[in-house]
Amino acid sequence: MNEPLDLADRHPLQSFGRPVTDRRAARAKAGWIGIWLIFMAAPVKDLADGGRSTAATVLGALGLAAFIGCYLTLVFRYTTRVLAWRWAYVTYAALVLLAAALSTWMDSAWLGLWVYVAVSAGAVLPAGQALWVIPAVTGAMTAIGVYAQGVGAADLITGLGVTTFLVGFAMTGVRHLIRTTVQLRQARATVAQLAANEERLRLARDLHDLLGHSLSLITLKSELAGRMLPDHPDRAAQQVADIEQVSRQALVDVREAVTGYRRLTLPGQLAGARTALTAAGVEAVVPLEEAPEALDEEREAALAWALREAVTNVVRHSGASRCAVTLTRRQTLAGPVLELAVEDDGVGPAAGGGHGNGLTGLTERLEAVGGVLEVGSGGGRKGRGFRLAARVPLAADPAGAAAEAALGSPA
Repeated sequence: MNEPLDLADRHPLQSFGRPVTDRRAARAKAGWIGIWLIFMAAPVKDLADGGRSTAATVLGALGLAAFIGCYLTLVFRYTTRVLAWRWAYVTYAALVLLAAALSTWMDSAWLGLWVYVAVSAGAVLPAGQALWVIPAVTGAMTAIGVYAQGVGAADLITGLGVTTFLVGFAMTGVRHLIRTTVQLRQARATVAQLAANEERLRLARDLHDLLGHSLSLITLKSELAGRMLPDHPDRAAQQVADIEQVSRQALVDVREAVTGYRRLTLPGQLAGARTALTAAGVEAVVPLEEAPEALDEEREAALAWALREAVTNVVRHSGASRCAVTLTRRQTLAGPVLELAVEDDGVGPAAGGGHGNGLTGLTERLEAVGGVLEVGSGGGRKGRGFRLAARVPLAADPAGAAAEAALGSPA
C-alpha cells in the first residue's frame, strides 16, 4: 500500500485548511491575509495628508494599529477552529468599538474599516450569529456615515454598504469551506488509519491460517519422534521426514503469501497516482478503471510499476502543472495490447540525456513480460512536457481465438 505524498511544505498553497505547524506555514498564511490589508490605504493616506493636530494623528495611528492587530488575531487564529470563544468575542468587540470610534472621530475614509469588521464576523463567528451580525455591522456603518460624516445615504448604501454586506457573507462561505476541508483531511487520515489496521488484521489472519495448522502438525510430529526415537528409530525417522515435508510446504505457502502482498495492482496505483499528483499541486487527469480480464498478474504489475515510476518523476522533477494518465486498448499486427500513457506539461526530457536507473529498470521489467517502453517529449506548447508510454500484450479474446481455431481447422 502506497502512502500518499504530503508535499504541503514544498507547496504552501496546498496547506489550505491545515493548522499552522511551523514558521514557514505561519509566514505563508500571514502573507495571504496581509494582502487584503491593501484596503487600509485610505485611512493611512488620510493620516499622512495631515490637517490634524499631532495628538489626533498619533491617536489615529495607534487606533489603526490596534484595529489591525485585532483583525489579524481574529482571522489568523480563529478561522479554522475556536478553542476559547470568550477571547474571540472579546477581540471582536474591541474590533467593533475601534471601528466605531475611528470612523466617527476621523474622516469618512475610515468607514472602510467596517468591511474588515464584516469579514471578521463571517470568518470567525458561528453561522447563526454571523447571519444577523453582518447586517447589523452594515447598518452601523451606514448610520455613522450618514449622521456622523454627512455622506449621502443612497451613495453609501449602494457603494460601501453593499460591499460590506456581500463580503461579510462571502467570508461565511470561505469559513465553511475551510472547516469542511479540515474535516475532510481528518476523515481521510482516519480512513487511512482504518485501512492500515484492516491490512494488519488481514495479514495476521492469513499468517494464522497459513502457519497455524503447519506449526501444530510440526509440534505434534516432533513430540511423536521424540517418544519413538529410543525404541523405534525407523518410525521416528519417518516422523522427521514428515516434519521436513510440512516445513517445506509451509515455507512455500509463506512465500506465495508474501508475493501476493508485494504485488502491485493497476487500480491501486491509479488511485495512488491521483492522490500523489493532487498533493503535489498538479492537476491530475486519472481514469477510474479496472485492469482488463485479459491482463495477467505479471503484466498488470509491470504496468503498475511503470505508472508508479512515471508519477514519481512528475512529482519530483517535472515542475508540471498538469498530468494526464490514459489506458488504451489497441489492436496491433502482433495482437491486442494495453497501453498506459503518462503525459505532463513540465520541463520535458533533458537534451542528450539517457535513461536513468528507474527507466532502465522499467524497460527490463516490461521486456520480461513481452512489453515495450517509449519515452519522449509531450504535446505541450514549445515542445515542453514528457510522455511515457508502456505497452504490454493482452491475452487473446477467448471467442476470437475459438473462431480462429474453427476457421483454421481442416474440414
